[in-house]
Amino acid sequence: MIDTMHATAETLVAPGKGILAADESTGTIKKRFDSIGVESTEEMRRAYRQMLFTTPDLGEHISGVILFDETIRQSTDDGIPFVKLLEAAGSIPGIKVDIGAKPLALFPGETVTEGLDGLRERLTDYRGLGARFAKWRATIIIGVGTPTNFAIDANAHAMARYAALCQEADIVPIVEPEILMDGEHPIEACEEATGRTLDALYKQMVAHRLDLPGTLLKVNMVVPGSRVRCRSTIRRSRRRRCGVCPSTFRRPCRGSCSCPVG
Repeated sequence: MIDTMHATAETLVAPGKGILAADESTGTIKKRFDSIGVESTEEMRRAYRQMLFTTPDLGEHISGVILFDETIRQSTDDGIPFVKLLEAAGSIPGIKVDIGAKPLALFPGETVTEGLDGLRERLTDYRGLGARFAKWRATIIIGVGTPTNFAIDANAHAMARYAALCQEADIVPIVEPEILMDGEHPIEACEEATGRTLDALYKQMVAHRLDLPGTLLKVNMVVPGSRVRCRSTIRRSRRRRCGVCPSTFRRPCRGSCSCPVG
């Protein structure tokens, strides 16, 4: 079983390929369909996924596809299960198993990802349907006094438990502790929070006796907050060049604005 997970993990990170995240929840995909005037019915969602999964030469570029609970149970017009379709194309089927970030009780402004209840049974079901890897995302928020060590530890422990249950079910776990880009924090705050989070996560993964080569990490970019102002960043970060244009507060300087370091 360990050798199988190692092989799956290595295939998922094959050079020149990427993983397609087709795991939007029903609510999320409805918002996307609403923006283009398409009704979000189960049949329309199935047809949309079929369009993606029947892309010619999909497996030449996509090593794995993360599915949603609804999608992993669906089939093509011809009755071919999406899982079988992806396998035939050379892409590994995966599944999203967390149920989202929820407010962390008594810690205002922070969240913890939920979904551990019944996970062992769900993973057994998903493995039977053909899933060979899974994904769990935690969100870490930078603000005044956050992230707290407790919030980081709570998410790290939950993610390690998820990963251990995955390996028990012969499924490769992708761990995704994401430091959110929202906020006015400088790049140093993101770097510090990322370091603390990864340290806590891997301590928990070792404590849970995980086989690390049979896991994958999706790490966030270390960048300033999306609402940081150029001059504020300069004051807080003397050693680094500012990367945000004051005319937008969001986009990198292009050299054609009035940014003092653009």
